[in-house]
Amino acid sequence: MKKLITAIFAVALSAGASFICAQTCRVSTGIGADGCHNYIEVFEYDYVTEKPTFPGGDGELMAYINHCREYPKSAYERGVQGRVTCSFVVNTDGDISCIQVLKGVDPELNREAVRIFREMPKWRPGRLDGKAVPVRVIRVVPFRK
Repeated sequence: MKKLITAIFAVALSAGASFICAQTCRVSTGIGADGCHNYIEVFEYDYVTEKPTFPGGDGELMAYINHCREYPKSAYERGVQGRVTCSFVVNTDGDISCIQVLKGVDPELNREAVRIFREMPKWRPGRLDGKAVPVRVIRVVPFRK
């Protein structure tokens, strides 16, 4: 039995060690027509060899968020502020999908953060050993008066 496990591990290593070490997670894609939850398997941001990037990098991402963000009027008038933390998947073609609010502030601010990510341009996809893979990314949208 020990020889069999060693042989399987050796074959797996020769097939690409990064895929063995890369951590994945399941992300919900919603509820299907059959009423069951649907999931996709994606790689975690910190476990890919090339991280997905917004066109122009993190500085341009913040500039994009600041330019596109529309502070909801009633939330602004009520003095609601904070940081909405969202997760999303950068697919192999660079499209954004599976946007979820991980830590919200207010329903209006949460909706605005999701809108910003939904309307984002394509990212450069993440890669693992040179192959484009879907990657879960977590980013924050700040709302300050």
